[in-house]
Amino acid sequence: MLEVFAAWPGAALLRDTPTAYIFVNAGHILGIGLLLGAILPLDLRLAGLWPKVPIAIIGPFLTRAAAIGLGLTLACGLWLFSVRPGHYAGNAAFQAKLVLLALALVNVGLQHRRPTFRATLSGGPLSASVRISALVSALLWLSVLVAGRWIGFL
Repeated sequence: MLEVFAAWPGAALLRDTPTAYIFVNAGHILGIGLLLGAILPLDLRLAGLWPKVPIAIIGPFLTRAAAIGLGLTLACGLWLFSVRPGHYAGNAAFQAKLVLLALALVNVGLQHRRPTFRATLSGGPLSASVRISALVSALLWLSVLVAGRWIGFL
């Protein structure tokens, strides 16, 4: 399976063209910035910070911005992975990043399915369970970031 990633023309392009690699890597960083730049303020607001900022106004915008950042991050990240899939698959930090990413995505899915979360995004009351899940979300996404940076050091 890893050979499929390594053999596609996009992987060869990145291996053979340093400029292309730089742009895809920059796209990955841009996606991370957009994702975390949207999700952290939303999570902190849902955790109870900045109570005067209306969640019903910022929630939908930040949720969409985070989703766009996630899409860009995943697309560029898979492309970067294709350059050396065997190396990354065996990297403990990369493995940790994938587990943390999966947990963060499961948390997002669970949050958005909960009626209390949807009600909060519509301007309803901020429950303790929403606050806790927002703090868990922030911790998970920051952990994904740290694990991603750790990859280059192993």
